[in-house]
Amino acid sequence: MAGRLIGAKLALFVGDRLATLLRDDTPGLLWANYWDLPGGGHEADETPLECALRETREELSLILDPAVVRWGRDYGTSSGEISWFFAAHVPSDRSAEIVLGDEGQAWDLMEVQAFLDHDRVVPQFKPRLRDYLAGVGSAAFERP
Repeated sequence: MAGRLIGAKLALFVGDRLATLLRDDTPGLLWANYWDLPGGGHEADETPLECALRETREELSLILDPAVVRWGRDYGTSSGEISWFFAAHVPSDRSAEIVLGDEGQAWDLMEVQAFLDHDRVVPQFKPRLRDYLAGVGSAAFERP
């Protein structure tokens, strides 16, 4: 990897809905009180995929097999940092396992179009999700 990994996010489809988290409403928090996707900051020696899966476990209590991840792409930053976005699918009955972790106010399984249309979604994730849905990720990806 050329740059420094800063984190990873996961568009997790539970059935045909998207697992989302309402960010804390803490003064000074970037995107406070906005809907977000599971994921977050990188910890030492993690791959981007390990980061996304760990964060999903911490935030939604879901343990995911890496094989459910269908697509991933480094969207990077203007300063050359590495920031991955993944997409994964699990059956709808996995929703029974979701329990909110210690970050965020709430979780929801949101209709995909509702997420894309929502005024209070962390904005950079809308075009990334659209990329995946448009087939940008139809080819296999090299797992980081």
